[in-house]
Amino acid sequence: MSVQRIMGLIVIVIGIGLLVVGLRASDSVASQFSNFFRGTPTDRAVWFTLGGIAAIIAGVGACVVPDRYFGRS
Repeated sequence: MSVQRIMGLIVIVIGIGLLVVGLRASDSVASQFSNFFRGTPTDRAVWFTLGGIAAIIAGVGACVVPDRYFGRS
């Protein structure tokens, strides 16, 4: 297994962790309070969720793209 794929898997795991934290933050009392008055969850919940999704996409991309695109054969 190449270093690129290992790093991709690590980024996927980090992304899943961020996504879980973001989803749990959106269920918090502060987020529900913000959602009731402003109609949106807290910024923290949104950023963790979006960061998790972005990290998962980047990790999958690192696992799928062949090594030859990074100067290795």
